[in-house]
Parts: sequence; structure tokens; C-alpha cells
Amino acid sequence: MTVDGVDAMMLAGKSAVVTGGGSGVGAAIALRLAEAGAEVTICGRREGPLEAMTARHNRLRAVVCDITDEAGVAALMTGARPDIVVANAGASESAAFTRTELDAFQRMLDVNLTGTFLTLREGARAMQDKRWGRLIAVASTAGLKGYAYVAPYAAAKHGVVGMVKSVALEFARKGITANALCPGFLDTEMTARSIATIVEKTGRSADEARATLEATNPMLRLVPPGDVAEAAIWLCGPGSDMVTGQAISISGGET
Repeated sequence: MTVDGVDAMMLAGKSAVVTGGGSGVGAAIALRLAEAGAEVTICGRREGPLEAMTARHNRLRAVVCDITDEAGVAALMTGARPDIVVANAGASESAAFTRTELDAFQRMLDVNLTGTFLTLREGARAMQDKRWGRLIAVASTAGLKGYAYVAPYAAAKHGVVGMVKSVALEFARKGITANALCPGFLDTEMTARSIATIVEKTGRSADEARATLEATNPMLRLVPPGDVAEAAIWLCGPGSDMVTGQAISISGGET
């Protein structure tokens, strides 16, 4: 049996954790993992979206957890004992570099870099006695290049890419791979908030603001969350064992 081309039992017997799994890309990845047979724990800070997601598939369960809380993340991973960890939770803010306050810079590092570090570290600890594992970070094209007005976010995502490359080398002989998925501007709630910020700060219409973001993609459209989910499924499927330490751009050819 297949679900949109994915073997419905491909990941049967596997356990997965997806942070930020209540919405956007995290929700798309969690659902695809469940469709492929994995038992999936999603986490986030808001109970409502998490519970709404669990109603979509019987292999989804929800845990409220802040990824910047070291003890909370450790408990999450100990309980789930995952074979697959997707560090997806993140946040973005924008400001001119000279107007960026230290606390704003620190917030971007705390959520996007430190939170990813804790998720991957505790996930790796939980799977060290396994012979197969997947550590996946959802980074961004901002981890591969620069964008104006988001220097702290780009710095954090560059850190995620570097961390993944190092982790991959440590686990290369243990059957555990580590990779980063780097989408461009996504068609998600986070991008909708970015569009609203552009409208507020520039006076442009929402359509004009959206077109500005779409123009960064050679295909002139925002990246569908499902495309990122399919890349995650591929990294967990047959033929992916030798793919590790990679930052995979999902961006319509953006360079």
C-alpha cells in the first residue's frame, strides 16, 4: 500500500519526534512520517494546534514542550525514544542591523540555534544504542546565504548548518545520519507574519509584499511545506544511508 507514492509501512516500528509540529512545515513533516508508518510525537508551546494535529492521524501524539528548556527536551526524548528527530521549531524577526537590539539577537539564537542544538543532542543521546537513526534540522536558505534585515536569524541558521555537518561526522560509523533541509520562503504562517510586517513597515499592499518574497525564488512562488516534508521522508527511506552532513536547498533554484 502507498500513500501518494510513499510506502505506508516504510517506517513501521520507527518512532519520530518533530518539534514545532503543530503547524506549517512541522505539521506537514509529522503527517507524512505518520502516513509512512512511524509513531510520531509532535511538540510545541501551544496545546491547541498540537491537539488539532493529533486528530488528523492515529499515529500522532502531542507533548507541550519549549525547545529552549533543556530538562523539558531531555524528558521529551527519553519518553519517545526516537529513531527519527526533526528539529523544526523556530522563529523569525526582522530589523535593520543597526537597530537590532541585543535581546532580539539573543532570541533568534536561543530558539533557532540553541533550541536545535538541544533537540538534536537529546535526540542523539536517545538513539545511541540504536543501529539506525535520522537527525534532521529544518534550517533555511538563510543558513546558506545572507538576507537583508534578518542578520540574527541568518547567523543562527548558518550555525545550524555548521552544527549538522559536525554531528554527521561524529555519527558517520554508527548508522545515524544528520542533515539540514534549507527551504526558501515558505507558504506558511511564519511567512504570512513576515508579509504583515512588510506591510506595516513599508505601506505596501499584502500582494506587493508577497510578490517581493516570491521574487527571491526563480520559480516566482513560495515553497510548499509538502515539498520539505517529501525531502524529510526521502532522508528516512531506502537509499539514503550515505546522505549525511548535507544542507539540502529546497528553494526553486535560488542561489
